[in-house]
Amino acid sequence: MTRVSPDRLLVPAPLRVLAVADSDSYLKWAAGLLDGAPGVWTTELAVVRTPISPSAGQIAAAVSGTRFTEVPVLGARALRRAAERFRPDVLLLSCTGPVVDALAAEVLAGLRPRPVLATGLPGISVPATEKAWLYRSGCDLFVLHSGREVGEFGEIARELGGGGQIALARLPYLDLGGPGNGARDRVIFATQAKVPKPREDRESVLLALARLAEARPDLDVVVKLRARDDERQTHNEKHHYERLWNTMAAEGRVRPDAVRFAAGPMHEHLTHAAGFVTVSSTAALEAIAQGVPLMILSDFGVSAEMINLVFEGSGCLGTLDDLAKADFRTPTAEWCQANYFHDAAASDWAVRISALVAAAREGRLEPARSLLDGREHAAARRRARLRIEVPPRVLRYGYRAKRRARKFLKSF
Repeated sequence: MTRVSPDRLLVPAPLRVLAVADSDSYLKWAAGLLDGAPGVWTTELAVVRTPISPSAGQIAAAVSGTRFTEVPVLGARALRRAAERFRPDVLLLSCTGPVVDALAAEVLAGLRPRPVLATGLPGISVPATEKAWLYRSGCDLFVLHSGREVGEFGEIARELGGGGQIALARLPYLDLGGPGNGARDRVIFATQAKVPKPREDRESVLLALARLAEARPDLDVVVKLRARDDERQTHNEKHHYERLWNTMAAEGRVRPDAVRFAAGPMHEHLTHAAGFVTVSSTAALEAIAQGVPLMILSDFGVSAEMINLVFEGSGCLGTLDDLAKADFRTPTAEWCQANYFHDAAASDWAVRISALVAAAREGRLEPARSLLDGREHAAARRRARLRIEVPPRVLRYGYRAKRRARKFLKSF
């Protein structure tokens, strides 16, 4: 992989960037990152059609506050044709890992002129994981958002090899919110699809929110959803909070109107927030950026599995009992500096991209070495490509038929 020395990190030059996203969270990240790109860049944004493609409402929420308005949803062939017409200097692959790998290695491979392949993660990436590096090792640049993340992924890169350079950027949506003109009387609970998993843990969060609503009728307690119950998101959510609440209300365990559920852009909700709470969500960083007191629930553990390890030592950990009392906190300045709120001058992603594009134009850019090019990974890559190339409805029919066939064969 071509390494660009510090003296080659030039002022960003005019270039063309095509960003491709596959889900709501990755679309939000790509839109925000490109919205803060140098003004001399020409940028386009598209969603590649997969089973987790965002709905029209999710797309609108993801790009809210950026210069992007209409974002096309394209199948694999249409995406390839769009890339051939646009002739990008940079392909920003803002997708889940298997889709990044399939796009880089097959669907968008062989474009001429050869574009720089950039990628990244849309939120908190502590601790760094080998899987994230493996899937993105075919890209020339990996964009991260804190010195801690850069250090941890740098260690993985040295251990495993492959891949390209690592760059630092500020999380793009931390600067979207404004001061707001209305009253700050809202408590926002930001859901996370993956954690906590058990139904009873999720119900305990809802019960604490109901207790808060009863104790503080002056507060508007809102569960901010990433997706409605009938929408898809980056990760599957077995026990959807709104569905659980409706069941609990029908059983008489909570007052139906004590808590309300809402979608829409997080930065708009935060302009009205008196407090913010989550088990694990990048939205906690948005709350910090807007000066909203917050709480990271620790009742279910503080660990890599709970995706909240990064908040250890922040001063923001609290319990469900603290939530019921609206006892929100403010992070320490030391934690903020080390995690996502670094000095703007430290961000180097744009100049690194410019230097890589210059090297590509001069024929000096060696392709990144993907660690998933071996035969042992071929089947997994084919499955990922199917998710891109086959319409989701057809895929669902295929999965159902496969399950029925297996069930039938087991009966013999």
